[in-house]
Amino acid sequence: MNDYTGAVSPGGPADVRELAQLRIAKVAVDEQMSNNCYLLTCRESGEQLLVDAAAEPSTLLPLVGGAGLSTVVTTHQHWDHHRALAEVVAATGAEVLAGEPDAAAITEQTGVEVTRPLRHGDTVTVGRCALEVIALAGHTPGSVALLYDDPEGHPHLWTGDSLFPGGVGNTFGDADAFRQLVDEVGTKVFDRLPDETWFYPGHGGDSTLGAERPHLPEWRERGW
Repeated sequence: MNDYTGAVSPGGPADVRELAQLRIAKVAVDEQMSNNCYLLTCRESGEQLLVDAAAEPSTLLPLVGGAGLSTVVTTHQHWDHHRALAEVVAATGAEVLAGEPDAAAITEQTGVEVTRPLRHGDTVTVGRCALEVIALAGHTPGSVALLYDDPEGHPHLWTGDSLFPGGVGNTFGDADAFRQLVDEVGTKVFDRLPDETWFYPGHGGDSTLGAERPHLPEWRERGW
């Protein structure tokens, strides 16, 4: 384990975490929205996957470098998570993946075809590393998280805007959507994964499930 913290800011350097089989580079883009983008690299094959081409191709493409990019996963359809998608895909030829219920909206907004719609339980590979798709409806209908269960460590989970330190994602005053999201995060994430699971959200700092688990009843009570 290195000194990765997950603390990044737009215009600043990437924070890099080296696992036994997977390299994780986190960078923030756009001063206003401060979106997180994550470049995952298989350490054996060099194959790369980008979680959310949110903005600033001038930041993301140098991060990818000359090794090439095989896949971009867009965690959900909101505009701030795919503003660089068209330019990144044009430059790299990467396959485009997104949750099936959000795929048409992403294509409409970006002009980029989602080449592989994702469903709950699907597997996405980056080289020899496998990521499991966890569908978490509520923030958007097709939001997805990606789970890497490190065989030599603890699980790692990329949550998009469905889970943050301090609560689930924004459901914009829709009580039904909130209940759906908090229920799905509860059953598919907290009920299943251990406390040491480290999660990486679409904005801001990271956390662990253990740090957040005691607060789930508070989130339900407050309704957001």
